[in-house]
Formats: sequence, C-alpha cells, structure tokens
Amino acid sequence: MHQKRIPLRMCAGCGESKPKKELVRVVRSPEGEISLDLTGKKPGRGAYVCKSADCLRAARKARRLERAFSCQIPAEVYDRMEEEIGK
Repeated sequence: MHQKRIPLRMCAGCGESKPKKELVRVVRSPEGEISLDLTGKKPGRGAYVCKSADCLRAARKARRLERAFSCQIPAEVYDRMEEEIGK
C-alpha cells in the first residue's frame, strides 16, 4: 500500500517546510483585509506561519508577509495576529 502524501508548506517566519496542519494560514481577502485563517478555508491569497509568536515576529521583521501579499500591513494587524496565535 502506498502512503498518502502529506502536503507541506513553508513557514514565512523560520523558512522550514512543515506539514500544512502544523501551520496557521494568514490570508488576504479579496477586499484586502488581512487576518488569521485557523480553518484554512477562507477565500483569498494565503501564506503560512508556525503556531508560535516568534515565527510571526520573524516574518514581520523581514517583511515576508508584505512581500507575499504585495501590500503594506499595518502594525495593528500584526499585533492582533500575535494575540490570536498566543492564545
């Protein structure tokens, strides 16, 4: 029997490839709103980050999410995402 392939995604913070279920999706909706997608089903452009605040800070410092979404991300959005991941 062949094993089912596990989808891998790269964390925008640490750059490690991990199984999709171990990461949190950050999504830019068609309206331009950026938020965490804990279900992984929201429509829009997605990027992935580990479930640790450290990886989110690293992605913020290197502006990797801004590059992935081709837009500026306000500090309040990062702060809100950090609070949600910290829970």
